[in-house]
Amino acid sequence: MLRIAVPNKGSLSGPAAEMLHEAGYRQRKDAKELVLVDPDNQVEFFFLRPRDIAVYVGSGRLDIGITGRDLLLDSASDAEEVLALGFAASTFRFARPVGAEINGVQDLDGLRIATSYTGLVEQHLAEHGVKATVTKLDGAVETAVHLGVAEVIADVVETGTSLRNAGLEVFGDPILVSDAVVIRPKGAGEDPAVEQFLRRLQGVLVARRYVLMDYDIRAEQVGAAVSLTPGLESPTVSPLHTAGWVAVRSMVLRKEAQRIMDDLWAIGARAILVTNIHACRI
Repeated sequence: MLRIAVPNKGSLSGPAAEMLHEAGYRQRKDAKELVLVDPDNQVEFFFLRPRDIAVYVGSGRLDIGITGRDLLLDSASDAEEVLALGFAASTFRFARPVGAEINGVQDLDGLRIATSYTGLVEQHLAEHGVKATVTKLDGAVETAVHLGVAEVIADVVETGTSLRNAGLEVFGDPILVSDAVVIRPKGAGEDPAVEQFLRRLQGVLVARRYVLMDYDIRAEQVGAAVSLTPGLESPTVSPLHTAGWVAVRSMVLRKEAQRIMDDLWAIGARAILVTNIHACRI
């Protein structure tokens, strides 16, 4: 039975559960459940703190897990990313007091930095040859400068409102752009159950990104139409009962569907239909 770690709370939890449900897996109905067995799919889910998931997976106790890229790298565990899931996006950055003469990572040499992600920050500093004192704080990192604990902080930045309220501003390049990822132990061999799990999630990602487009068009315009809707491999073209007309079916990017319909209409396509894809294997 495949053993999978799932975030039990936070910004990762809800989207992860939704994606797993779309992929055909049972999900817990009670937030207090710590373990859920899905016998139909031969899977056992373990609901853990997102920060701990990389440690459990890296130890080999669990086969696979869903966590944040930032948490994976911060843990320094023996786990690796195998699939990006496209939700819970965040940017990890340094912030300084407004107007301070600290403009890049090289200016951090000898300074004190407060963060909840000491592993991630220390790794970033080492990559740039910078030596600084990194202090770990759990939450409310923005107050560290005001209270004299540090000259600079490193934290997840979304809108920047909390930083501005604390008299801080970001500087330099992002330390990391993170989102939710699937991880597994480093060096793990091929496992058909893991590969099946990944295919299911990849199918969800494709279904969210693409829609199925059907339309009718005169045969002499097929070339122009197909150039607008090339599909992933090639569109399906079928003759219609009415002579000189064909039906075309193709997958197109969801975000471009409206523009493509306008372009198809302009070259004579009619009966243009767009259908959601609920599941797929590509």
